Amino acid sequence: MINPSTVLAVYLLTVCGCLAATVAPERAPAGTLYFSTNGAAANNLIAYDINTDGTLGAHGIDAPAPTSPDALFSQGSVQVSGKHVFATNPGSNTVAMFAINPANSSALSLVGSPMSSGGQFPNAIAVSQQTGHVCVANGGAVNGIQCFTADNTLGLRPISNSFRSLRLNLTTPPVGPAGTVSGVLFSEDGSKLFASVKGYPPTPGFIATWDVSTKGELSSNFTTSTPAAGGLLPFSMTLIPGKNALLNTDPGIGFSIFDFAKGDVASSSAYPIAKQQATCWSTYSQKTGTFFLTDAGTSTVTEVKVNNNLGASILKQYPLAAGSFTLDVSVATINGKDFLYVLQANSTSISVMSLKGPGRATPVQTYDFARDCENAGISLDSNNIQGMSVFVS
Repeated sequence: MINPSTVLAVYLLTVCGCLAATVAPERAPAGTLYFSTNGAAANNLIAYDINTDGTLGAHGIDAPAPTSPDALFSQGSVQVSGKHVFATNPGSNTVAMFAINPANSSALSLVGSPMSSGGQFPNAIAVSQQTGHVCVANGGAVNGIQCFTADNTLGLRPISNSFRSLRLNLTTPPVGPAGTVSGVLFSEDGSKLFASVKGYPPTPGFIATWDVSTKGELSSNFTTSTPAAGGLLPFSMTLIPGKNALLNTDPGIGFSIFDFAKGDVASSSAYPIAKQQATCWSTYSQKTGTFFLTDAGTSTVTEVKVNNNLGASILKQYPLAAGSFTLDVSVATINGKDFLYVLQANSTSISVMSLKGPGRATPVQTYDFARDCENAGISLDSNNIQGMSVFVS
């Protein structure tokens, strides 16, 4: 656990008229982890500094944003790209861009103003590593994708005529998780944009694919790829490096592999995870070459290996605290070592696992952030906590 003496002081700052609390670190952190509260009264972006050994250290609460009425049924509501954090505000149908201070990465400053998401109930963000364009998935009554440019001074600026409807019959907020929008993701080369949509069992969901121009404009229409037999509820999407393919969690069965090598309509293979209940979130470790999937129902992390032929197998499973409700996950490379961070909503905590090699993930810390938020005047509802992304200094 963290020694409170690592925290030197708490100070208050005002960001766009909202009060925020931040903690000054004793020494420069190795990085910072971000997630959001999505509270009924306020949506707060939480920042935790990462120590040089991968554990969570001096921390800060920054950048309150408008209200959020419900859980998001998605992965990717908070994203870090370069020296910026992007966050959705479902209650106000906006998305915000924050600049990271590299010298103190828990200190954020709003860039420009929160912008309309183009639809209703924005719940996921993707950032192109090639062009820097930002696309936001809306999962409410007005659902679909809106894309933006990200200006270092003006903030997010909508790309003209870039909203693309998913044509789903949803409400604001949506009733789910069945039938709702799950996530949005750029392809490895930035030429495609994917959006995942859960089905209504027994009807499977799908992954929508658009072409993306160098200006960040999407093709007028999308193509649809459905999971193989057994797949029902496409949720998170994680790219498979070096392949025109992605791993897609599916709480209806476990996970699927979608192969886009032959075009925008993918072939797919579905893989069951025995006794799984809600396998919904995923991430990838460069160091281990494996994927990590979390199951909120069983509070289990499942490590998956994908071979060169896109065949997949379960390498190992890691049970975390029963009933902790494991949600979003992220991997960070700290001093040449990979660490897995798992958001556990019911226990208001983050578990840190050292990834020593394939099949060798080792728990090193569980950090309960409830008291930190209470001390900062931040109200928490475990049903709403969501999102996970990491900045490495």
